[in-house]
Amino acid sequence: MFRPCIDIHNGKVKQLVGGTLKDEGDYAKENFVADKGADYFASLYKEKGLKGGHIIILNHKDSEYYEATKAQAMKALSTYKNGMQIGGGINDLNAGEFLAAGASHIIVTSFVFKDGVIDMDNLNKLVDAVSKEHIVLDLSCRKKDGLYYIVTDRWQKFTDTVLNEENLNFLSGYCDELLIHGVDVEGKGSGMDLELVNLLSDWKQKNKDKCDITYAGGISSIEDIDAFNECSKGMIDYTIGSALDLFGGELSFEEIVEYDKSNNK
Repeated sequence: MFRPCIDIHNGKVKQLVGGTLKDEGDYAKENFVADKGADYFASLYKEKGLKGGHIIILNHKDSEYYEATKAQAMKALSTYKNGMQIGGGINDLNAGEFLAAGASHIIVTSFVFKDGVIDMDNLNKLVDAVSKEHIVLDLSCRKKDGLYYIVTDRWQKFTDTVLNEENLNFLSGYCDELLIHGVDVEGKGSGMDLELVNLLSDWKQKNKDKCDITYAGGISSIEDIDAFNECSKGMIDYTIGSALDLFGGELSFEEIVEYDKSNNK
C-alpha cells in the first residue's frame, strides 16, 4: 500500500537528499521546495483516501525555524485528523500534544536510541504515555561493514543496533508499526535498496501477525513498485517522495493512486 509523505524544513514542505540534513545552519541539500503549505498536501491525501502517511518535522527544537515548521505540521494534522502520523523531536512529554492535534501515531527515533543504544527507560515512558498502538518506531538505517545499522540525529549518527531478525522481533513488541528509510538511497533517484527490502520482507513473511512495516527510499517508477510488491508479497507498505510529480519528480501521483487502488482491492 502506498503511504504519502509531507516533509517540512525551515517552515516549508520539501524533499531533501537523504543524509544531508544538518542542524548547524539548518542546512540540507534540497530536491524540491513546495510553494504550497502542508495543509494543501494533507487535504489532497484525504481527498484520495490515502491513510497512514508521514508528516516529518525536520528542524531541531532549538532551531529558529522550529515553530514555523511545527505550525505547518499542525495545519496538516488538523486538515486530515487521524489520517496521518507525525515524527520529529517527539518524546513522552509532547507526544500527547500531537495526538490531540489529530495525529494517528507518533514516529520516534532519537528519543529511543540515545547515545548509540536502545534507551529502554525512554521506550517504556513512551509506551506508558500514549500506548504502543499509537507508536511508530523509525528504524531508518545505513549500511556499514555489510550490515544495516539504525541511524539517528538527522541520519548522521550510527547506533550499535543492527537491523536484524532479533532486533525486529524485540522492537516490534513496543509499537504498532516500523518505518524504515533506506538512507543510502533516500532522495537520490537511484532505485530502492533491494537488499534491505528483502531483509524486511523475509522478517514480515515469518511474522505476519506482528506490526506493520513501511519502507522508504529510492522507489521512482511503476517498475520499482512492481519489483517491490513481488519481493514483499504485498505485505510491506511503501512511501515515495521526491520521485513524485507533486515534488518535482516524473512519477505521476494520480497514476500511483490508481495503481494502488487497483492492486489493493
